Amino acid sequence: MWTVRRGVAMGVVAVAVVIGTAVAWYLARTLGPTQGCAVTGATSAASSTPADFTLTVEQADNAATIAGVGIRLGMPDHAVSVALATAMQESRLRNLPNGDRDSAGLFQQRPSQGWGTHAQVVDPVHAATAFYERLRTEPNWRQLSVTEAAQLVQHSATPDAYAQWEPEARVAASALTGERAAALRCHDLTIAPPSAALAPIAVAELGTAKLSGAHDQTHGWAISSWLVAHASRLGADRVTFNGSTWTAKSGTWSHTGSADGMLTLHQVSGAATQG
Repeated sequence: MWTVRRGVAMGVVAVAVVIGTAVAWYLARTLGPTQGCAVTGATSAASSTPADFTLTVEQADNAATIAGVGIRLGMPDHAVSVALATAMQESRLRNLPNGDRDSAGLFQQRPSQGWGTHAQVVDPVHAATAFYERLRTEPNWRQLSVTEAAQLVQHSATPDAYAQWEPEARVAASALTGERAAALRCHDLTIAPPSAALAPIAVAELGTAKLSGAHDQTHGWAISSWLVAHASRLGADRVTFNGSTWTAKSGTWSHTGSADGMLTLHQVSGAATQG
């Protein structure tokens, strides 16, 4: 009897595996590959920095805005790490319409605490600007750890919570500020003509509409990563800098030319302004 029951049980498991595999195959065929982005960090086995971690397209888009605003304001890379770690903890890099009490937005800023109106705190550019402006009024923040600096601004009931995001925040900051070349990529994107012109978005976030052309290494890679992270929003299907090219089709960076320090981009038909 035991043998029969065991045989039946094994048969049920086998059928479940077959059905599960079939469902997974069907969903993969029906839904297609999942859109997303990845950031490459240090690869040393001795480093605690994650070698590679993933973001949704929404998260990458918001992270690029936070980093871009930091660049516009002339904030150092450490400030960008602090801002990203804060947004990772407060909202998981999602622009939330609400939260605890009157908190909202990427940083869960509260209008009642002087961060602006609700409409302003859910505007990623305003929210990031407000965060950096308050951060740089704090004495000695540059010498503090990511979590200590974040707490100076946020006054959180869980002040140590930001520390868990420091490795990912530093890797993302190094990619989005151009410290690390070709370190951010997005894949399986559906690129359509954008609903807004590129130039005003670039000015609001980066402080300049001059994107194409010659750039030094750090600035060129910062702009290139910003473009890739915003690719879906901006209708950008190809970005080339210093002889390396990312395309929406390949989802990765590849060597395509000489290291000339030149940046070019391509937007799909119907895009308003290429910058």
